Amino acid sequence: MTDPLAVLQRIRESQPRDLPRPGEACELCAEPISDDHGHLVDRQARTLMCACRGCYLLFTSEGAGGTHFRSVPDRFLAFPDFELSAVQWDSLQIPVSVAFFFINSSLGRVAAFYPGPAGATESELPLDTWAEVTAANPELATLQPDVEAFLVRTKAHGTGTECYIVPIDACYELVGHLRRLWRGFDGGTEARARLDEFFDDIEARAR
Repeated sequence: MTDPLAVLQRIRESQPRDLPRPGEACELCAEPISDDHGHLVDRQARTLMCACRGCYLLFTSEGAGGTHFRSVPDRFLAFPDFELSAVQWDSLQIPVSVAFFFINSSLGRVAAFYPGPAGATESELPLDTWAEVTAANPELATLQPDVEAFLVRTKAHGTGTECYIVPIDACYELVGHLRRLWRGFDGGTEARARLDEFFDDIEARAR
C-alpha cells in the first residue's frame, strides 16, 4: 500500500488541478484522477490512498467499508474558546508547539503525534489528560476515528492555543512540509513560517 507521505508529496506537486496527470490514478479502481481528489484511509494497513470521486463517495457512510476503508471528510472545525493549561500540555509530553490527536480504531485508543525532522513521531498519551480535554470540549466526541484529527498549536509565551478538528490528511501534509524544511532543534525560520501559513489556511477554512 502507498505510504501517506508519498501520497502527500504528489498532492503538493505543482500541477493543474482540473486535469488528470499522466499516471495519476485511483488506487482502488485505477480511474485517472486530477490533483484535486479525495483520500481514503485503509484502516487495516494504516495508510492513505488516493481515490476517484466514485470510490471516495462509496466509503463516506459509516460502515460502508467495514473495518477496511473510510473516506477522509473535509470538515474543518475551530475551537476559539479552547484553553489548554501549561500543566496539561506538559503532561502530554509533546516537545514542540504543535501536535495532532486521532482515534486509532485498530488499537481502540487515542494516538498523539507531533512533527519533526524525522516525520510524525508518536507520543505516549496520558489518558487522564485526554479525558480532561474531552470533558471540557464535548464537540470532540464527534471526532471520527482514523479519518479526523484534533490539531493543537500552543502560541509563544503562553498566549493561548489554536485548536481545530481537521481531516487526517491535512495533518500528514503538515508533517511532510515540516520534514523537508526542519533545521536545528526548533525547526528553524522556514519551518516556523510554513507552520504559520498552514494555520492561517486552516483558520480561513474552519467554521
